[in-house]
Amino acid sequence: MEFQQLSALALFAFVSTFTPGPNNLMLMTSGANVGFNRTVPHMLGITLGFGFMVLLVGVGLIGIFNAYPITHTVLKWISLTYLLYLALKIALSGKTESKDNYKPMTFLGAASFQWVNPKGWSMALSAVAIYSSQGQWQELLLIAMMFMLANLPSCSFWVIAGQQLQKWLTSQTRVRAFNIGMAMLLIGSTFPML
Repeated sequence: MEFQQLSALALFAFVSTFTPGPNNLMLMTSGANVGFNRTVPHMLGITLGFGFMVLLVGVGLIGIFNAYPITHTVLKWISLTYLLYLALKIALSGKTESKDNYKPMTFLGAASFQWVNPKGWSMALSAVAIYSSQGQWQELLLIAMMFMLANLPSCSFWVIAGQQLQKWLTSQTRVRAFNIGMAMLLIGSTFPML
Protein backbone atom coordinates (compact mmCIF):
# COMPACT_ATOMS: atom_id res chain seq x y z
CA MET A 1 0.00 0.00 0.00
CA GLU A 2 1.41 3.38 -1.00
CA PHE A 3 1.95 6.16 1.55
CA GLN A 4 -0.91 8.30 0.16
CA GLN A 5 -3.32 5.38 0.39
CA LEU A 6 -2.07 4.53 3.89
CA SER A 7 -2.57 8.16 4.98
CA ALA A 8 -6.09 8.14 3.55
CA LEU A 9 -6.84 4.87 5.36
CA ALA A 10 -5.54 6.32 8.64
CA LEU A 11 -7.76 9.38 8.25
CA PHE A 12 -10.78 7.23 7.34
CA ALA A 13 -10.20 4.96 10.38
CA PHE A 14 -9.73 7.94 12.70
CA VAL A 15 -12.83 9.82 11.55
CA SER A 16 -15.10 6.79 11.34
CA THR A 17 -14.17 5.49 14.81
CA PHE A 18 -14.54 8.90 16.48
CA THR A 19 -17.94 9.81 15.03
CA PRO A 20 -20.98 8.92 17.13
CA GLY A 21 -22.38 5.47 16.63
CA PRO A 22 -23.66 2.55 18.70
CA ASN A 23 -20.23 1.61 20.11
CA ASN A 24 -19.37 5.16 21.15
CA LEU A 25 -22.76 5.86 22.70
CA MET A 26 -22.59 2.66 24.74
CA LEU A 27 -19.04 3.48 25.83
CA MET A 28 -20.12 6.94 26.97
CA THR A 29 -23.04 5.42 28.87
CA SER A 30 -20.73 2.90 30.55
CA GLY A 31 -18.19 5.60 31.40
CA ALA A 32 -20.94 7.69 32.98
CA ASN A 33 -22.23 4.77 35.01
CA VAL A 34 -19.09 2.91 36.11
CA GLY A 35 -16.08 4.96 35.00
CA PHE A 36 -13.01 4.15 32.93
CA ASN A 37 -11.48 1.10 34.63
CA ARG A 38 -14.63 -1.03 34.62
CA THR A 39 -15.23 -0.14 30.95
CA VAL A 40 -11.79 -1.34 29.76
CA PRO A 41 -13.01 -4.87 28.80
CA HIS A 42 -15.77 -3.26 26.70
CA MET A 43 -13.19 -1.02 25.00
CA LEU A 44 -10.85 -3.93 24.24
CA GLY A 45 -13.75 -6.02 22.94
CA ILE A 46 -14.62 -3.28 20.45
CA THR A 47 -11.00 -2.79 19.41
CA LEU A 48 -10.09 -6.43 18.86
CA GLY A 49 -13.56 -7.55 17.76
CA PHE A 50 -13.73 -4.94 15.03
CA GLY A 51 -10.21 -5.72 13.81
CA PHE A 52 -11.15 -9.41 13.55
CA MET A 53 -14.35 -8.49 11.73
CA VAL A 54 -12.42 -6.44 9.14
CA LEU A 55 -10.19 -9.45 8.45
CA LEU A 56 -13.13 -11.81 7.97
CA VAL A 57 -15.04 -9.32 5.83
CA GLY A 58 -12.00 -9.01 3.61
CA VAL A 59 -11.42 -12.74 3.44
CA GLY A 60 -14.85 -13.64 2.21
CA LEU A 61 -17.97 -12.12 3.67
CA ILE A 62 -18.01 -9.35 1.09
CA GLY A 63 -18.22 -12.09 -1.57
CA ILE A 64 -21.15 -13.72 0.21
CA PHE A 65 -22.99 -10.39 0.33
CA ASN A 66 -22.37 -9.88 -3.37
CA ALA A 67 -23.48 -13.42 -4.28
CA TYR A 68 -26.48 -13.50 -1.93
CA PRO A 69 -27.80 -9.95 -1.33
CA ILE A 70 -30.55 -11.29 0.96
CA THR A 71 -27.90 -12.05 3.61
CA HIS A 72 -27.16 -8.34 3.85
CA THR A 73 -30.85 -7.55 4.31
CA VAL A 74 -31.25 -10.24 6.97
CA LEU A 75 -28.19 -8.97 8.85
CA LYS A 76 -29.53 -5.42 8.66
CA TRP A 77 -32.83 -6.40 10.35
CA ILE A 78 -31.11 -8.54 12.98
CA SER A 79 -28.82 -5.60 13.73
CA LEU A 80 -31.73 -3.18 13.98
CA THR A 81 -33.64 -5.48 16.33
CA TYR A 82 -30.63 -5.96 18.59
CA LEU A 83 -29.90 -2.22 18.72
CA LEU A 84 -33.50 -1.51 19.68
CA TYR A 85 -33.19 -4.11 22.45
CA LEU A 86 -29.98 -2.45 23.71
CA ALA A 87 -31.62 0.99 23.56
CA LEU A 88 -34.51 -0.31 25.65
CA LYS A 89 -32.10 -1.75 28.24
CA ILE A 90 -30.23 1.56 28.43
CA ALA A 91 -33.44 3.61 28.69
CA LEU A 92 -34.80 1.47 31.51
CA SER A 93 -31.60 1.41 33.51
CA GLY A 94 -31.25 3.87 36.33
CA LYS A 95 -28.85 4.93 39.01
CA THR A 96 -28.20 2.09 41.38
CA GLU A 97 -27.26 2.26 45.03
CA SER A 98 -23.79 1.07 44.13
CA LYS A 99 -21.73 1.11 40.95
CA ASP A 100 -21.09 -2.58 41.66
CA ASN A 101 -24.65 -3.32 40.55
CA TYR A 102 -24.15 -1.88 37.04
CA LYS A 103 -22.99 -4.47 34.54
CA PRO A 104 -20.85 -2.97 31.77
CA MET A 105 -20.54 -4.94 28.55
CA THR A 106 -17.94 -7.70 28.73
CA PHE A 107 -15.02 -8.21 26.35
CA LEU A 108 -16.81 -11.05 24.53
CA GLY A 109 -20.10 -9.17 24.50
CA ALA A 110 -18.46 -6.11 22.92
CA ALA A 111 -16.48 -8.21 20.42
CA SER A 112 -19.64 -10.09 19.44
CA PHE A 113 -21.62 -6.86 19.19
CA GLN A 114 -19.47 -5.80 16.22
CA TRP A 115 -21.26 -8.42 14.10
CA VAL A 116 -24.65 -6.71 14.58
CA ASN A 117 -23.40 -3.12 14.59
CA PRO A 118 -24.60 -1.46 11.36
CA LYS A 119 -21.99 1.30 11.55
CA GLY A 120 -19.30 -1.36 12.05
CA TRP A 121 -20.44 -3.28 8.98
CA SER A 122 -20.51 -0.12 6.92
CA MET A 123 -17.00 0.83 8.06
CA ALA A 124 -15.58 -2.67 7.49
CA LEU A 125 -17.15 -3.14 4.04
CA SER A 126 -16.11 0.35 2.94
CA ALA A 127 -12.53 -0.01 4.17
CA VAL A 128 -12.03 -3.40 2.53
CA ALA A 129 -13.64 -2.29 -0.73
CA ILE A 130 -11.67 0.97 -0.94
CA TYR A 131 -8.27 0.16 0.57
CA SER A 132 -7.72 -3.49 -0.31
CA SER A 133 -6.79 -4.68 -3.77
CA GLN A 134 -8.03 -8.21 -4.46
CA GLY A 135 -8.32 -8.98 -0.72
CA GLN A 136 -4.59 -9.58 -0.18
CA TRP A 137 -4.07 -10.73 3.39
CA GLN A 138 -1.21 -8.26 4.05
CA GLU A 139 -3.46 -5.33 3.14
CA LEU A 140 -6.34 -6.75 5.17
CA LEU A 141 -4.05 -7.10 8.18
CA LEU A 142 -2.87 -3.51 7.72
CA ILE A 143 -6.47 -2.24 7.49
CA ALA A 144 -7.44 -4.17 10.63
CA MET A 145 -4.39 -2.86 12.52
CA MET A 146 -5.14 0.72 11.44
CA PHE A 147 -8.68 0.45 12.83
CA MET A 148 -7.46 -1.12 16.06
CA LEU A 149 -4.98 1.74 16.51
CA ALA A 150 -7.71 4.32 15.81
CA ASN A 151 -10.17 2.58 18.14
CA LEU A 152 -7.95 2.88 21.22
CA PRO A 153 -8.02 6.70 21.49
CA SER A 154 -11.60 6.84 20.21
CA CYS A 155 -12.89 4.42 22.84
CA SER A 156 -10.92 6.20 25.55
CA PHE A 157 -12.32 9.59 24.50
CA TRP A 158 -15.95 8.43 24.68
CA VAL A 159 -15.51 6.67 28.03
CA ILE A 160 -13.78 9.73 29.53
CA ALA A 161 -16.54 11.96 28.15
CA GLY A 162 -19.07 9.75 29.89
CA GLN A 163 -16.98 9.69 33.05
CA GLN A 164 -16.96 13.50 33.11
CA LEU A 165 -20.75 13.37 33.07
CA GLN A 166 -20.67 11.59 36.44
CA LYS A 167 -20.28 15.02 38.07
CA TRP A 168 -23.66 16.00 36.61
CA LEU A 169 -25.38 12.63 37.07
CA THR A 170 -25.92 13.04 40.79
CA SER A 171 -29.64 12.29 41.02
CA GLN A 172 -31.95 9.54 39.85
CA THR A 173 -33.79 12.03 37.61
CA ARG A 174 -30.62 13.13 35.81
CA VAL A 175 -29.41 9.55 35.35
CA ARG A 176 -32.81 8.55 33.96
CA ALA A 177 -32.80 11.54 31.56
CA PHE A 178 -29.24 10.77 30.46
CA ASN A 179 -29.98 7.08 29.84
CA ILE A 180 -33.16 7.89 27.91
CA GLY A 181 -31.23 10.45 25.84
CA MET A 182 -28.49 7.91 25.09
CA ALA A 183 -31.11 5.31 24.15
CA MET A 184 -32.76 7.78 21.77
CA LEU A 185 -29.39 8.62 20.19
CA LEU A 186 -28.69 4.90 19.79
CA ILE A 187 -32.02 4.48 18.01
CA GLY A 188 -31.26 7.58 15.93
CA SER A 189 -27.98 6.00 14.83
CA THR A 190 -30.01 3.28 13.11
CA PHE A 191 -31.91 5.66 10.79
CA PRO A 192 -29.23 5.62 8.06
CA MET A 193 -29.62 1.85 7.78
CA LEU A 194 -33.36 2.18 7.16
